[in-house]
Amino acid sequence: MTEKDLKHQLPKESYEVTQHAATEAPFTGKYDDFYEDGIYVDIVSGEPLFSSTDKYDAGCGWPSFTKPIDKQATKAKRDSSFGMERTEIRSTNANSHLGHVFTDGPAAQGGLRYCINSAALKFIPKSKLENAGYGQYLDLFK
Repeated sequence: MTEKDLKHQLPKESYEVTQHAATEAPFTGKYDDFYEDGIYVDIVSGEPLFSSTDKYDAGCGWPSFTKPIDKQATKAKRDSSFGMERTEIRSTNANSHLGHVFTDGPAAQGGLRYCINSAALKFIPKSKLENAGYGQYLDLFK
């Protein structure tokens, strides 16, 4: 898909977040205070990224997860923008900017906090996983 196609297909904020590493304002994303069972996929490619079983309220204003749905789902990149040292998280296949990972997550779940922009995600409810082609993820909810 070309950049022009993406610009027309995605909502403006999703385009800016995924393609230009923008950040949505805290506490404004539709998935920040959202706890339905299902998976979160890359809004660009549909690749599975995170499960609601690993989501928690970090109080930071963005959806937070303890880990990706699969170790291969995301890739990390050094980010020294804005005078800070952070680790950017991108989707593996589409290379969409998702957010950042920090080491202040729940210790019992590995200590990581994947702080992700809602605008980079599309939610697939548990009840629709099979029909949407993500049936292999139903086992996460047993």
